[in-house]
Amino acid sequence: MYGFDPGSTGYISTGKFRSLLESHSSKLDPHKKEVLLALADSHADGQICYQDFVNLMSNKRSNSFRQAILQGNRRLSSKALLEEKGLSLSQRLIRHVAYETLPREIDRKWYYDSYTCCPPPWFMITVTLLEARTRVALFLYNGVLLDQFVLQVTHPRYLKNSLVYHPQLRAQAWRYVTYIFMHAGIEHLGLNVVLQLLVGVPLEMVHGATRIGLVYVAGVVAGSLAVSVADMTAPVVGSSGGVYALVSAHLANIVMNWSGMKCQFKLLRMAVALICMSMEFGRAVWLRFHPSAYPPCPHPSFVAHLGGVAVGITLGVVVLRNYEQRLQDQSLWWIFVTMYTIFVLFAVFWNIFAYTLLDLKLPPPP
Repeated sequence: MYGFDPGSTGYISTGKFRSLLESHSSKLDPHKKEVLLALADSHADGQICYQDFVNLMSNKRSNSFRQAILQGNRRLSSKALLEEKGLSLSQRLIRHVAYETLPREIDRKWYYDSYTCCPPPWFMITVTLLEARTRVALFLYNGVLLDQFVLQVTHPRYLKNSLVYHPQLRAQAWRYVTYIFMHAGIEHLGLNVVLQLLVGVPLEMVHGATRIGLVYVAGVVAGSLAVSVADMTAPVVGSSGGVYALVSAHLANIVMNWSGMKCQFKLLRMAVALICMSMEFGRAVWLRFHPSAYPPCPHPSFVAHLGGVAVGITLGVVVLRNYEQRLQDQSLWWIFVTMYTIFVLFAVFWNIFAYTLLDLKLPPPP
């Protein structure tokens, strides 16, 4: 690259950049070539930052690079990704995922060219399989060994395991996460599994297991901690905290980028998703205040849903709005991380001191 930047200034002239691009165009993905041309046309001063070029080719795009593309003087002239013909089944699937999750055409093309399915979306699939396996295994265990098939979440035998969060056992820190592997019934498990697969898997395909796993686990932990603060006498089961974090983040991202999102029937699908979530949340509220069949064991709390939504519309939205961007460069990211950290510390101290100070009458330990 020395011949293009003999003075080692860190910049390349757009003319030389175009010559370099044309001489190597046959080796580039067509959509990546469009981005490079847009980068060249976005600089009115006739120079391109060499680091921007390096970041582009290594899939590390900065905010300044994104702004250069979005505000460039040249519009991407080729047809939209949706209009391309002759794609294989896997290519159509990748294109569908891109239009389901990304609001900008340039990001959709970037994702389409860059996605290799390596690694596959293992996190959401693994969590879903573990949840289903645990629920079925516990049901069979109670039925075969204890001679009683137990579905009721308030049944003492259901609560007597090392996974469910119970206020009497709140010192066992793993329960703030492992409660996701237990559910309040087949319908509870079924809805969470469907949402995790339909929403979580495409999001993981685009944003990766690390980011989506972070949002999911943050929603799970926020859900159980929210219960320990706001509904102190109730146990918690189900993965609704993590599920609602992902779904609320996805829906909020669609609303905030309404004109750019090109997924089909988005208004109808949003309405269906909101209705399903509202019905499930309403069922959880009703169940919480319905008299227990096995007093004094209460029904599980619904507050975990709200904790998940809070994570989704804060941390989750920042993750989904910054595809291929460094989160640590986003001021909102640090604001929401700080808020989340403060909440976790507050909840920890609350669990240590508040239960004793308030002298609550807790349900008996399982």
